[in-house]
Amino acid sequence: MKAPRFRNWFAKLSSLNQPQRRQVLDALHPAVGLDQMVALIAQARAPGRCCPSCGGERCHRHGFANHLQRFRCCDCGRTFNDLSGTPLARLRHKAKWLAYSQVLLDSLSVRKGADLVGVHRNTAFRWRHRFLAGVKLDRPASLNGIVEADETFLLESQKGSRTLDRPARRRGGHAPMRGISRHLDCILVARDRNGQTIDAVTGRGALTAAQLERDLLPKLDPQALLVTDSHAAYRAFARKHRITHEAVNLRVGVRVRRLGSHAIHVQNVNAYHQRFKDWLRGFRGVASRYLPNYLGWRWALDGGRVSSAAQLFCIAIGVINR
Repeated sequence: MKAPRFRNWFAKLSSLNQPQRRQVLDALHPAVGLDQMVALIAQARAPGRCCPSCGGERCHRHGFANHLQRFRCCDCGRTFNDLSGTPLARLRHKAKWLAYSQVLLDSLSVRKGADLVGVHRNTAFRWRHRFLAGVKLDRPASLNGIVEADETFLLESQKGSRTLDRPARRRGGHAPMRGISRHLDCILVARDRNGQTIDAVTGRGALTAAQLERDLLPKLDPQALLVTDSHAAYRAFARKHRITHEAVNLRVGVRVRRLGSHAIHVQNVNAYHQRFKDWLRGFRGVASRYLPNYLGWRWALDGGRVSSAAQLFCIAIGVINR
């Protein structure tokens, strides 16, 4: 709308009756949410803005598209916006993203979240895992001091898959064999006494030393004291990489022992396992392929580490490294 026409329209607002004013406000409400979202995106990306294709930092404005400012890279000539190269690129309904971030903070189900925000349940599911794609990468750089590590297991699930590599089972089923087997997903969690946590879905079946080298070693400070149960994989891993290691023999009932002034146990990481499983139960089962996303979600929620919808959104687009 051109300025003269807008001034004429604006001058007539005072003559509107109450139902008309309410109708105007209802019509403008989505636009207000969109403006807030666009401003947050620009504020979050401006300090480190660069071309997602070549990494060049020299760019200039190049019009608008889908309510976002576009830029042209001075080095490679490609155009991009502040969401290019992020998990949220090409998603629609930006005015509802902050509301959906709050849905994730409240741990609502897909259907409840969709009804609350006003989108289709398929859209809510797609948004959930696009948002969590960035959140699952938000992890501490290293674990220091006394580091507890232990694994836990969940029944593998192919929920949502069109083809299965095994016979179908009823919801709430159980593994066809007792003990640890290829029918269980192994989740490794390592946690230091400061509350810093890393986790990984190592695969199906029992934990191996090779998996520890892949998922734990890059995050473990060389001077850390690794505390685990008596699993042979931890002993082999610590011996090979010369990591100081202490084990507690849970099988014979030894849960805590003293080492100088320190308590040697894995109760912090086991408590984290329990909180994760209790929280996961509310979703009525999740597919194994999405377990890393849910682990990242739980880490973001644990201890109030993400306190606002805006902060969760910034982590989702990869501009906060906690």
